[in-house]
Amino acid sequence: MNIKAIVHEAEEGGYWAEVPALPGCVTQGETWEEVMKNLQEAIQGWLEVANESLKEKETDRIVEIAV
Repeated sequence: MNIKAIVHEAEEGGYWAEVPALPGCVTQGETWEEVMKNLQEAIQGWLEVANESLKEKETDRIVEIAV
C-alpha cells in the first residue's frame, strides 16, 4: 500500500511529518532517515489500532480494496 505523507522542516531543527488520510498520525525525527523510519512505524501503528477497534458482526464481511 502506498500512502501520502507530508514532511515538514521543524523550526528548531529536524523534521516532523503528518499523514492527512490518517487523522492524528504524526511523528518527528532529527534526521531525514529518522523521520522516515518513524513515519513507517507511525502508519503501521495507526493501522493496527484502527483494525483492532473494528466491531464485527457474524454477518459482516471484511474486504481489502486496492486503490
